[in-house]
Parts: sequence; C-alpha cells; structure tokens
Amino acid sequence: MTAIAIAPRGPFSLAASMRFLEGFTPAGDRDASDGRVLRLAFPADDGHSTVGAEVRQAQGSDGTVQADVTVLTGDPGKDGTGAASAELDGVSTVRAQLARILSLDVDGSGFPRLAEGDPVVAELIAAYPGLRPVCFYSPYEAAAWAVIGHRIRMVQAAAIKTRIAQHHGQLVAIAGESLHAFPTPLVLRGLSRVPGLPETKVERLRALADAALAGDLDTARLRAMPVGDALAHLRTLPGIGPFSAELILIRGAGHPDVFPHHERRLHASMAEAYGLSDPDASDVRRLAAISDHWAPYRSWVALLLRTRREEQAGPAARGRSVR
Repeated sequence: MTAIAIAPRGPFSLAASMRFLEGFTPAGDRDASDGRVLRLAFPADDGHSTVGAEVRQAQGSDGTVQADVTVLTGDPGKDGTGAASAELDGVSTVRAQLARILSLDVDGSGFPRLAEGDPVVAELIAAYPGLRPVCFYSPYEAAAWAVIGHRIRMVQAAAIKTRIAQHHGQLVAIAGESLHAFPTPLVLRGLSRVPGLPETKVERLRALADAALAGDLDTARLRAMPVGDALAHLRTLPGIGPFSAELILIRGAGHPDVFPHHERRLHASMAEAYGLSDPDASDVRRLAAISDHWAPYRSWVALLLRTRREEQAGPAARGRSVR
C-alpha cells in the first residue's frame, strides 16, 4: 500500500463528491463510502493493472486529499483476485489518474469568480459548494459505458456493467470492503460473450479495448487536441457517436471546458435556468454562446446544472435511457 496526497487548488469537497456518486448510475455498486471514506477500484491507465484506493479529505484550511492505494497486476484468478505489486511503480501516474477522477488535476481557484457575473452560476455554486465533476475512471471505461448503455435504460446498463466487473474484473479489498473493478482492456478484449448484450456490442467492446491499448483513448492525447479534433477522433471508434464522444471527453478524460452540444437534458435545464423560450430555448448555438461565459469551466457548470435537474426530477429519472 502506498500513500498519495493531493492538494486541491480552489474549493473542493470530497463529501460532495461522495453524495454525487450515490446518484451516479454508472458507478453501480463498485464505489462505496461511509460518509468519511471513499473506496474506489478501477483499471489503471497502464492497461493491465488494477488500482484500489481508500480516499479521505483532511480537515482544515488546505483540505488535502489523502489516498492509500494498492495496485494489483496480472489477470484476476478464479477468486477474482490478482497479485499485489511488491512496490508501486509509477506512483505519479496513479496519482494523476486519481486526481483526474476527482477533477483535482484542474486549478479550480478561478471557478468561484464565475458567480460574479452570472446569477445562475452563483446559485449553483452556492447550492453545491465544493462539488467538482466526478469522472469515469478513464476514457476507456467511459467508452465502454457508452457502448453498453446505447439505447437501453441506465439501470439496465449499470447492472450489465456491474456483472462484467464481477465476472471478469479484479476483486480488490479496500478498507474493510471488497469491490470488483471493471476489467482491464487486456481482459475485455478476450471476452466472447456478455449476458444481456448483443454480439454487436460485445464486438464493439473488444474493439474499444484494442483502441485503449493502442493509445487511441489516452487522456493526455485527447486533452491536448483542440476540442473539435478530439471529438472527431472519438467518433471514429466503433459505437461512438456525437453524444458518446462528448461523454468520453468530458467525463472520461476529465476535460474541464467543453460545452455538450448533444445533451438535450442539459439544454432544457439551461433554458429553464436562464428563462429562455423558443426559439432560443432550442437553439444550441444560443446556449453554447451563454456557456462561453463559463470558460474555462464549461464542463463543471454543465455538471452542476445536470445535477440540479436530476435531483429535482427524483430517483425515477436516473433509470432513463443513457441518451
């Protein structure tokens, strides 16, 4: 086990992140918290290791996030477990991935200033203090979720994803709990059948695993590209359309400054919040122009708008289609 510390730049609340995860359907039952400790199990960015992390936030002015991490290598055995690394190679790589998952890789010190010129943003920041986007563990896992959930209800997709993790992912013991991580690309590429998924989706999952291993879902590469180029690149992957490409870039790669042009529920929430009526309410270019004032945190404000909308809609809304 290795200790990692991350000092947030700007407001951040791990407690708010944990509350968010309680309603984040793709997380399923893989993440567990007791109100103080967040337990995570996920495929490492290296494509073949699995990470278990026990995450806390220190009390006090700096609010440092502390994590005890364990890395398992190799394919899971019959009991779902793997061999623990004697030493954690690439501590900085795992630290960077954990920071990205919690959006701690972004300097958020300027985020509160958005409230100064926008009453809508001011209200959201006040309602969700310290909440930053909690991302998928990687663009690879976000892409897999997009394929699994295409045209089915989110709760159904989450159940299938959880079964894949339980049958093919590493079992990781974290702070008294056991969690199954989603399988690494090396494991996923070898699956020939997934109960509940048609053959076409299984083929796409295998292709996405190959793409991840080839570097086509590399976070640094995606975030270094101009947004339009990154989205175009993602749309070349099997089963990834415009909506899914935005999901992967924003919630997989953790890009902080992308306005989702294909997220209709967000657009409806924006129209309501800003008092827009048709034709402005359905004009994506008009909505995108409003979001320009959220830069460089467009993804963050969009997340707060969606969070409020989901809370207002109630638990039933979380069972809807991924689209």
